[in-house]
Amino acid sequence: MTFDVLQGDFSAALDEVARLRLTLFREFPYLYEGSAEYEREYLRTYAEAPGALLILARDGGRVVGACTAVPLNHEMEELQVPFRAAGLDPAQVLYVGEVLLEPEYQNQGLGGRLLDRAEAHAETLGLPLVAAAMVQRPQDHPRMPAGWRSPRSLAERRGYVMRPELDTAMTWQEVGERQPSPKPMRLWVLDRRG
Repeated sequence: MTFDVLQGDFSAALDEVARLRLTLFREFPYLYEGSAEYEREYLRTYAEAPGALLILARDGGRVVGACTAVPLNHEMEELQVPFRAAGLDPAQVLYVGEVLLEPEYQNQGLGGRLLDRAEAHAETLGLPLVAAAMVQRPQDHPRMPAGWRSPRSLAERRGYVMRPELDTAMTWQEVGERQPSPKPMRLWVLDRRG
């Protein structure tokens, strides 16, 4: 396994991230019915924003995982508003957009290795907070597969704290929906201020 840490204009690598997002987020808990057009637009934020980071995990030459991160003040308003309402400056937060791994590479510590690099980037930028959002689904959701493991345990082991006062909603079209609808999101925050 190798990890490529990319900064600046990494738009040439975004097709691989889009492929992973379209495949992995289609599964529970996101159930995302995405499109290549939307992915290009969404990922442009990460390609163009100052301080953005893309980490690619490769097995040989094949991309099998990715992590994106961007200073929160360059992310969508739906993510910034709850931080402002809680008295936190979005410019002091590195937002981890996603940690993606193909299924056969999950639960092997690789997600933590991707986060190590994102958290080190926050330190390099002088950002004291690192945040990630997780969609909230009921425990009895009909599409939850048997044996599904929430990424919550990884976040907790790394010191991220669930912050219900930062709850927000993000809109996307779910598999089986006719149009996009808001989904409840919970923010998890790692406070590096000591």
